[in-house]
Amino acid sequence: MHRISTFKGSAPQLTLGSLTLAAVTLTCLYFDAHFAATAFAYLLVVLLFSLMGSFAASSALCVVAIAALAYFSTPPPLSLGIDDPRDIPVVIAFFVVSIVGTYLIGKLRQEREAARVTAAKLQQTASDLEDREKRWRAIFEHNPAMYLMVDEAGTVLNVNTLGATQLGYTRAELIGRSVLDVFLEKDRAFARECISTCLENIGQTRTWEAQKVRKDGSVLWVSENAKATLWADERPIVLIACEDITERRRTELALQRSEAHLAQAQELSHTGSFGWKPATGEAFWSKETFRIFQLDPQAGPPGPQLVIERTHPDDRDSVRDTIERAMRDPSDFEHEYRLLLPDGSVKYILAQARTTRTASGEIEFVGAATDVTAARTAEQQLRRSEAYLAEAQHLTHTGSWSWDVYVLDFIYRSAEVDRLFGFRPQEPISIETIRSRIHPDDLPRLQEVQRQAREHEQEQFEYDFRILLPDGGIRRIHSVAHVVLGGDGHISELIGTHMDVTEQHATRERLENTLVALRESEQRFRDYAETASDWLWETGLDHRVTRLSQHTSAAGILATGLIGSLRWDIACDTEEEPEKWRQHRETLKAHLPFRDLVYRTVNRMGSPIYVRTSGKPFFDGKGNFLGYRGVSTDITAIIRADQAEQELRKAQAELTHVTRITTLGELTTSIAHEINQPLAAILSNADACLGWMVREAPNLAAARSSVEWIIEDANRASEVIRSIRALAKKGEIEMVPLDINEVVKDVVALVTRELSSHRVTLTSELMFAPPRVLGDRVQLQQVIINLVMNGIEAMESVTERPRELLIRSSTDDLGYVQVAVSDCGIGIAENDADRVLDPFFTTKPSGLGMGLSICRSIVEAHGGRISVIQKQGPGATFQFALPLHKEAVS
Repeated sequence: MHRISTFKGSAPQLTLGSLTLAAVTLTCLYFDAHFAATAFAYLLVVLLFSLMGSFAASSALCVVAIAALAYFSTPPPLSLGIDDPRDIPVVIAFFVVSIVGTYLIGKLRQEREAARVTAAKLQQTASDLEDREKRWRAIFEHNPAMYLMVDEAGTVLNVNTLGATQLGYTRAELIGRSVLDVFLEKDRAFARECISTCLENIGQTRTWEAQKVRKDGSVLWVSENAKATLWADERPIVLIACEDITERRRTELALQRSEAHLAQAQELSHTGSFGWKPATGEAFWSKETFRIFQLDPQAGPPGPQLVIERTHPDDRDSVRDTIERAMRDPSDFEHEYRLLLPDGSVKYILAQARTTRTASGEIEFVGAATDVTAARTAEQQLRRSEAYLAEAQHLTHTGSWSWDVYVLDFIYRSAEVDRLFGFRPQEPISIETIRSRIHPDDLPRLQEVQRQAREHEQEQFEYDFRILLPDGGIRRIHSVAHVVLGGDGHISELIGTHMDVTEQHATRERLENTLVALRESEQRFRDYAETASDWLWETGLDHRVTRLSQHTSAAGILATGLIGSLRWDIACDTEEEPEKWRQHRETLKAHLPFRDLVYRTVNRMGSPIYVRTSGKPFFDGKGNFLGYRGVSTDITAIIRADQAEQELRKAQAELTHVTRITTLGELTTSIAHEINQPLAAILSNADACLGWMVREAPNLAAARSSVEWIIEDANRASEVIRSIRALAKKGEIEMVPLDINEVVKDVVALVTRELSSHRVTLTSELMFAPPRVLGDRVQLQQVIINLVMNGIEAMESVTERPRELLIRSSTDDLGYVQVAVSDCGIGIAENDADRVLDPFFTTKPSGLGMGLSICRSIVEAHGGRISVIQKQGPGATFQFALPLHKEAVS
C-alpha cells in the first residue's frame, strides 16, 4: 500500500515536471539558448519539483532532463550521443548536482516535518507540565515527566513511576541508588558538579542537558531542571524534573547534518547562497558566500556598498545599477561581474536571484553566487590558445584541416586554409568549388591520395600541389597528412596541414638562377682577369710569390721567373725609400691588408716601370694565416702623366706670374698715384707739425694730430707697396679663409687711377657680411684685376653713353659666393661666347688670349667656375663663383 501511495504521489510530480521540462526546452530552442543556460534552467526545474516530496520522481525527472540536454543541446543535435569530450564532464556535473540537490531538499523537507511534529509535541508537553506543576505533590506518581528527588550524597530518595519506566527500572530499583548510575560515565562528573551547585544555591533553579542510560543500555537525552530545597527537618534535597528531549536532539542533529551537507555541496560547487531584503537591508550569507568574497563571517553579512567596493572598478557601475534596479523594481536578476580581492587576485562571479515574499509580506531576494573563475579562465586560455595557433599558422603560412574521405568535404579547416585557397572565413564550399581551385595537372594526385586513404593502402602522405587563386595567381602548397581510424577500425577522416611554399619555390628558382649567374660571373671574371692590364698575384706564408696571372708574361709586364721572389727583391727603389718598405714589412708581419703600394721595377725588356699593388691576407677555416692575395697595376703611364702635368703647372704658374707683372706695368700710373697721394700728405702734415712746434707756445695737441696723420698715410702707402710686392712676388699658393669683399676693395684701390684716366665710373654692390671662401688672395686679386681691365678696354671706344663698370658680390642657390664684373662696352659676339675663355683666343689686335684663360685656371683651381653672362643691354658680364670655406658651412 505504501508503494502504491508513493507511486500515486510521484505520478503528478513526474508528469508536471516533464511538461515543464518540455516547455523550458521549447523556450531554449526558440531563443537559441547557450548550453550552460539550458542546463541551469533544467536544474531549476528539477530542484523546484523535488519540493513536492518524491525523491524517485525527482530522480526520474533528472534522467529526463539529462536525456533532453544531450539530445537537444550537445553536438550532434537531435542525438543522444555526445561528440565533444568537454560536454561530458558538464553533463556528469549536472547529474551529480541535480541528484545531490534533490536528495538534500528531500531530506531537509522530511527533517523539517519531523521538527514540526516534535515542536508540537514539546508545546503539548509544556502545557501538561504547567498543569502538573500545580498538582505535583498530589499527582507525583502519575506525572508524565520524570521526577527525581535526591539527597546531598546524590542518593535517589524518590522517583515517579513515569521516570522509572522511562529509565527501564521500577521505582524500587532506583530508590536508594546513586543518581549518577543513570548518567553516562563521561557525564557523571558534570552531573555531580550540577547537584553541588544546586545545594550551594538553595532555592535557585539550574538547568542542564545530559544523556541518561536506560537499564537496557540505550541512551536518551533529557533536559533537567533542578532546584535544592530544605526538607522538613532542614535537610536539603534536590528536586530534579527531567524532560525527554531525545527527539528534539535527533532533529537538531539531523538539521546540523543537513546544513553541513549543504555547506559541503556549496563548497564543492563553489556556489554560495544569500538572502536580502531591500526594504530593511537585512541579509543572510552562507559560509561559502563569505569564503568567495573573502570576508569574515563573524562581522555579519555586508551591505550593498561593501559589495560594490569589493567589485572590480570596471564592473562597479553595472553592479550598482543592478542593485539600484532591484531596490526600485524588485524582479529576478542574473548578473556576472568580477571581484577585486585584497591580495590583488580577480574572481568572476555569476549572481542569480529570485524575488520571494515573506510571511509578513516583505520582498526578499533569495539567490546564489557562483565562483565561475575557473570556467572563465579556461575560456580565456582556450581563446588565447586558439589565437596563438591562428597567429602561428598565419606567420608560418600553415593551415590545418580534417577531410572526410567518403563525403569529400572538409570536417574542419582553419582560417589559414581559407586564406590559402582564397575562400572567405568559414564560407560554405562544395567539392566542385574546391576542385576548381586546384591546378588540373595536380588534381589526379589528390584524388589518388584520397583513394589510398579510403582503401588503407597508406597511412602517411606527403605531396605537393598548386592552387589557382581567383586573381589568377598560383600558390604552391606542400601537404602532410595521416589517416585517422574510428572505433570500428575503419578510416574516418584524413588530418593534415597545408603549408604555403610559394616563396620557398620562388627562392629555390632564384637560387638556381643565381648559381647559373654565379658560374657565368666567375667565367666572366676569369676572362676579364686574363684580358685586363691588371694582374693577380698570390704569396705564401713566407711572402714569396706563389702564383701570377697567366697573361702576365705574355703581356711583357713581368717575367715568369718572379715566382718564389719577395716583393722587395723585385723593387728597384728599396734603397731610395727605406721607410716605405719598412712600414710595408711591418704590415705584412701583422697580417693586415695594404692598399696602393707604389714601387719601381723593370719589365722583361729591362725598361723601368711603376707598379701599384694592393693585397689582403687570407686564412683557413681555423683562422691560420696562409698568405696574401692581391692585384697589381702598371701605372707607368699615370706616373709619367703626373710628371708632365706638374711641368705644365709649373709653366702655367710662370705664365701667370708674367701676366701679373705685365698687368703691374699697365697699372704703373695708378700705382704711382696711389703712392704719391700718401707721400704728399705726409710732407704736408710734417710741415704743419713743425709749424705747430716752432710757435712760442707750441700746440702739442695739433702737432700730435699731424704726427698721427703722418703715421696713417705712411701705413696706407706701405699697404699699397705690400699689395704690389705680393702681385709681383713669385711664390707658392697660400690658401687661407678670405672675405671676398676685402679682395674686391684691394683691387679697386689699385685700379682707381686707371679708371679715372679712362673716364670710367666704378660702382660696387657688395653683399653684407659675405661668408668666407678658401683661396689665395693674390691669385683672386689677379682674376678681378684682369676682369676689370678687360671691362675698361671694352669701353674704350664708347663715346655715345657713360662708361660704367659694376662689381657685384652675392651668393647663388648652391651657396657659392659670386663676384660679377659688368661693363657697357662693345660686348661679346654670340659666336665667340663659347671660346672667349679658351687659351690664345682674343678679339684684341695686340692681345695674346691668355688673360681670361689664366682667370679660368685660377678659379677652377679654387674649386669654382667662371662664366660669361649675356646682358640685356650693351656690354658683357664675367662672373665667377667660389665654394664656401668648410667652417662657414658648419
